[in-house]
Amino acid sequence: MGCLSFFPTKNLGGFGDGGMVITGDAEYADITRQLRNHGMEPKYFHPRIGGNFRLDALQAAVLNVKLPHLNSWHEQRRVNADLYRKLFAEKDLVREIDCLEQGDLSNGIILPVEKANNYHIYNQFVIYTQDRKALMQHMQANNVGCEIYYPLSLHEQECFRLLGYKKGDFPNSERAAAMSLALPIFPDLAPEQIARAVEVIAEFFAS
Repeated sequence: MGCLSFFPTKNLGGFGDGGMVITGDAEYADITRQLRNHGMEPKYFHPRIGGNFRLDALQAAVLNVKLPHLNSWHEQRRVNADLYRKLFAEKDLVREIDCLEQGDLSNGIILPVEKANNYHIYNQFVIYTQDRKALMQHMQANNVGCEIYYPLSLHEQECFRLLGYKKGDFPNSERAAAMSLALPIFPDLAPEQIARAVEVIAEFFAS
């Protein structure tokens, strides 16, 4: 089964909350249909405990209008990502992943990796940086958007303490939570805005 979010900030977003479950298994599909409708099948009979998880008609209508544009939006995000890569390379700010292993990323950033057999749709364009807090403050002071989406790994969240994990058990996840910073990547982002973001980041490392 696959779970898709249609939250408004996603590449394909509705007017409010919404999502989709996809599966090639007929039994799982039947179970999911029951769960989204109070566990009901047939009407007023409830073999399962479910909830009201139906996608309402307004969200479906918005998604139907937006869906034909999705591939072109993905392509524009990819164009924006390529421009980021080009401009960061021109500023000599791109570093290799082994800088993380060596513990020194003070003079540059690590960019998202896109492998040849994958098609990246860039819901976010996330860089790694060593002094994230200072860089974020510098960008915000210069009116350049940025965001930390996941400041804690799941095992560090209070609600999962009962599982018994401690800091250090998942070093890669913890490092990502501590060093990742998302830059603007939305389809309508102008090249001048991308260039401005890169310039501000370059100024930070030059200071």
